Amino acid sequence: MAAETQVAILGTSLPVPWVQDLAKDKLGVVPERYVRTDQDPVIIPDSASLPQVPVINLQKLSSGDSIDSELQRLHHACKEWGFFQLINHGMSDSLLEDVKSGILEFFNLPMDQKKKFWQVPGELEGFGQAFVVSEQQKLEWADAFHMITLPTYLRKPHLFPKLPQPFRLRKIPQHNNKHKPRFPSQNFHESSLELRDTLETYSAETKNLAVRILNLMAKALGMEAKEIDDLFIDGWQGMRMNYYPPCPQPELVMGLNPHSDADALTLLLQVNEIEGLQIRKDGMWVPVKTLPNAFVVNIGDTMEMVSNGIYRSIEHRGTVNALKERISMATFYSPNMDAEIGPAPTLVTPESPARFRRISVAEHMKGCLSGELRGKAYLDTMRI
Repeated sequence: MAAETQVAILGTSLPVPWVQDLAKDKLGVVPERYVRTDQDPVIIPDSASLPQVPVINLQKLSSGDSIDSELQRLHHACKEWGFFQLINHGMSDSLLEDVKSGILEFFNLPMDQKKKFWQVPGELEGFGQAFVVSEQQKLEWADAFHMITLPTYLRKPHLFPKLPQPFRLRKIPQHNNKHKPRFPSQNFHESSLELRDTLETYSAETKNLAVRILNLMAKALGMEAKEIDDLFIDGWQGMRMNYYPPCPQPELVMGLNPHSDADALTLLLQVNEIEGLQIRKDGMWVPVKTLPNAFVVNIGDTMEMVSNGIYRSIEHRGTVNALKERISMATFYSPNMDAEIGPAPTLVTPESPARFRRISVAEHMKGCLSGELRGKAYLDTMRI
């Protein structure tokens, strides 16, 4: 478990005010520390005329005559956009609705309950903001809850197992009698309902989905399957619940600073109907209009390195709303922390030499998480 110590010191963040409480005070003016006049305008004129993020149908990548054409669509989305929306992904609507309702309940807990899950000094996990490294730094108009979910031995005991029961427990129909129950010694209730940890289920299913997508990407790139399997089968997973309160001056603040993700693949679930994700495409900020219960999937810096720059991590940012909160859940998937990353050997040729240096996953993540969010600045230091 050498990576356990490495992960524990990946980064830290200074404590910040709870923005949800600031919003409840019905401020007429945004506090100065949140005003971001240094950023591109967040209001996009004529956004309806802008191109939209590609939509990929996972069902079409599973069987039938459409596999090759859909795989080509996936390849194009990863090369030209770095983002796509994934539909027919196989995750049940009931699980997604349970996750959404649990997140809503979690952010609506009384403050004395939330404080049990606050960031502790020297760590990034828990309630708070990440990437805050100085008292003078501008802050985001957002609250977040972050925790490591996989591998299980890296879960913080005061976070994952202690989440409030309405969030943790989910009712799932028990299998019929010809299958053995999951817990043979347990006396099941006559209602034939079994309680299962919602996040546990969601964590496992998003991992499986991420690995499946990564294998499809490898196929589209012409990589050997082993090159992906060795990196990602026992990968690192983190989850970040994002709460963007209503803001009296939404045009002046940033919900999430422009950045690319450090991981290999991010799966974003929109919890409510308020949108605010924008991606930088051809020098313009393009709003993402999310489809119901679709995942917005994006390439992270790690996958750009592994693909030798063929697939690109793309800058994106979060904006806020004047009247209603915006809530989302990002699940990040990265290689095993003990692994080393760099261009896949099959993608390095005399005609296409390595564009990135090799680095351990732990060192890469530490470099990304130990400073402010600044576009793709960290990835640029990895280039040859």
